[in-house]
Amino acid sequence: MSKRPLVLLDVDGVLNPARRRGLRSRRHECVLDGRVYQVYLDRRHGRALAALARESGAELAWATTWEEHANLWIGPRVGLPPLPVIKVTDDPGSRAGEHFKTRHVAEYVAGRPFVWFDDSLGVPDWQYLLDHPGVGEFLLVDVDPMTGLTGAHLARAREWLAGRGAGDLDDAGAAAP
Repeated sequence: MSKRPLVLLDVDGVLNPARRRGLRSRRHECVLDGRVYQVYLDRRHGRALAALARESGAELAWATTWEEHANLWIGPRVGLPPLPVIKVTDDPGSRAGEHFKTRHVAEYVAGRPFVWFDDSLGVPDWQYLLDHPGVGEFLLVDVDPMTGLTGAHLARAREWLAGRGAGDLDDAGAAAP
């Protein structure tokens, strides 16, 4: 089993912000289950995420309700190859206030250190992951859904991955929210 760190990616609010960020963001139409969605994507995100993975030895993976659709509609438009997908949509909901994706992420990481870029995570998610027996070191990067992923988010992840969060970790190895 690989011990390479993971970088987990959400789409909406992270790669697809709620409002267009500058001229480099391009509007795309995606058709999912007969519905047309408009997304605003910036190719620089793909290059930046690929560089983060390459420099840190991390593996990128989707942690989004887009699931496999992210490999069809999002990845190619930002310049990412097909990535592993964490299945998250078959879930009844929260048990302790955590986001419905959090339990699936906890199972998927299987002890590997990870950074998770998402716009819907908070203290209940951090606590759930901290208490889950199969979760090791992690960093939750809260992304403002209005602006999406920024260089500051990537820098924080890069720094954490370089030192596995040394100095920012509590006793259990999790970066505080």
